[in-house]
Amino acid sequence: MQLYCNSLTQYSRLKTREVKVGDLLLGNFNPIRVQTMTTTDTMNTIATVEQSIRCIEAGAELIRITAPSKTEAENLLNIKNELRKRGYNTPIVADIHFTPNAAEIAARIIEKVRVNPGNYVDKKKFEQIEYTDAEYVEEIERIRERFTPLVKICKEYGTAMRIGTNHGSLSDRIMSRYGDTPNGMVESAMEFLRIARNESYYNIVLSMKASNPQVMVQAYRLLIQQMDAEFGEIYPLHLGVTEAGDGEDGRVKSAAGIGTLLEDGIGDTIRVSLTEDPEFEIPVCKDLVKRYSVHSQQPIIDSKIPKLAIHDSRFTIPYSPFNYKKRKTFAIDNIGENHVPVVIADLSKVENITPQTLQSIGYTYNEVLDKWNIADTAADYIFTGKAALNFALPGTLKVITWPDYAIQAKDINKYFPIYDAKGFVEANNHHPAINFVMLDCFSDDTTINDFTYLDELANNKSVVLCLSSTNKNAMQSVRRMFIELINRNIENPVIITVDSNWQTADEHLIHYATEAGALFLDGFGNGVCFGMSKESYNQSTINSQQSIAGRNYLQNNSIEQFINNTAFSILQATRTRISKTEYISCPSCGRTLFDLQETTAKIRNKTNHLKGVKIAIMGCIVNGPGEMADADFGYVGSGVGKITLYKGKEIVKKNIDSEIAVNELINLLKENNAWVEPA
Repeated sequence: MQLYCNSLTQYSRLKTREVKVGDLLLGNFNPIRVQTMTTTDTMNTIATVEQSIRCIEAGAELIRITAPSKTEAENLLNIKNELRKRGYNTPIVADIHFTPNAAEIAARIIEKVRVNPGNYVDKKKFEQIEYTDAEYVEEIERIRERFTPLVKICKEYGTAMRIGTNHGSLSDRIMSRYGDTPNGMVESAMEFLRIARNESYYNIVLSMKASNPQVMVQAYRLLIQQMDAEFGEIYPLHLGVTEAGDGEDGRVKSAAGIGTLLEDGIGDTIRVSLTEDPEFEIPVCKDLVKRYSVHSQQPIIDSKIPKLAIHDSRFTIPYSPFNYKKRKTFAIDNIGENHVPVVIADLSKVENITPQTLQSIGYTYNEVLDKWNIADTAADYIFTGKAALNFALPGTLKVITWPDYAIQAKDINKYFPIYDAKGFVEANNHHPAINFVMLDCFSDDTTINDFTYLDELANNKSVVLCLSSTNKNAMQSVRRMFIELINRNIENPVIITVDSNWQTADEHLIHYATEAGALFLDGFGNGVCFGMSKESYNQSTINSQQSIAGRNYLQNNSIEQFINNTAFSILQATRTRISKTEYISCPSCGRTLFDLQETTAKIRNKTNHLKGVKIAIMGCIVNGPGEMADADFGYVGSGVGKITLYKGKEIVKKNIDSEIAVNELINLLKENNAWVEPA
């Protein structure tokens, strides 16, 4: 049986069935396609066409347009004709929720329809209903009757279909049997896929979207395993983290989820769902995909990495890729065991480190009061590569430096050495508390000849391992080392170290989120340290204007601040360290009932000090209670100028005027003891 990817140690595209969308081919080793969704009113033909053109010219290969009713579905013909008249032949995808009639109209007009199995036939009323086996089968037959007409239309017209499951909109029926789980997401899609196959219709793409990258990754992996077990083949997969949000957080969350799967060769088309104009999603998609554009279907092979024969029936990996469980480690000071992952800031390229330098990593010095203010996103350690600093450090901050400098430091409780493996084994003066030891995983003889140095380091209660790799398969190489540690019962805590050789802020952000995020989502890692090559470090400031993230994060801030913020955002996205408010905001579409970008900015401005609170900001009822499965509180458009507030999935206040809705949200937070006054 297929595990979920071809290899845990090499990059290799997963073979999927080929699907045709208009003239565009998906799957079967065709290029990974990028797409987006319009935010205009579908009934405004010209506005939708012009926004579509902006997206196409930015690089979108498919354009999705909402069709919430028969009227909008019928207007897709006008939109399609206008695009074709202007010389644009990009396939159009109709986005359908709740309305089979609209889907059946759209399927006769455009190249692809997307249906959500959670609300195409089933309704979600958030009711706990118990189904007997007979009642459950009866409901499946009802779905078959309602869904089969669309399948037959798609087959007749050559229209492709995406069966798009969303974590938050699983039907009450699925919830009653599987719960709000990745398994429930998979079964929801498989029910529809089985019906389509029974009609000999195969032009299908599937997706398993969630706002939580952990849930999303597990669902895709389970879906692959289930399709292979049941059908002996895998359909093309569209990847996305739904309601990712805006700015840096939206990009990080998307890269962690999508990038984790792309690293394993999974994914045939992607969309990055940002609460921004849709054309801004495309450069992020392209940055994600271009990491793999040089790879054909042939795997990138690093012969130095011991291979894992995952197709061998005797092989089992020592962790579950389908259920999150943190790797067992012992603690060394604040690293490992039950501690949250630490953040190490690389300040080695800063010529003169001063108290002001530390402001970029969360420590602000007040000279008048002779006092440090420490932010929730303050780094735990700094790597300097220099002699002891000439000023007193904040109470919680510690320094990592080269062994000769660490030995000379007067305060051994603040300064700790970092070695390579050979250097540590041969050194005479180890630090009594913490020694950081770097391993370039499977990149040289020190780690492949019987793991000589690894055995010397194993379970030394002062050794924190720092794993990185200069291999092409960097993430896979580090993952292979984690597997080796587990198999050998080596429980030293591990810092995941990732260096970037890219140039723009967006590229760095995606690189860090993909390579570190993939490991954290599998339960690996007790800390993180991000760096850049010297050339990239110097070039990044020059190129900061070339990307959306660069304009937001490098124009007025140092590279060190950008990297520190990115590290905390990745830990937040992977749910391994919560240090700030989390916003689950949809990317807007033609259903949206208020200015989503403006409202998101307003809510963020009022609430961004509420550490750990998850607030959903949804444009309409489709992306309302269904898509905010993870949220503590919800702000949902319920009509023009009207907002409904939720606590979890429960409606608390209905049809509030939008002018006062943000204040009412704050009142709701206060009523539930989730509010603190900003400092």
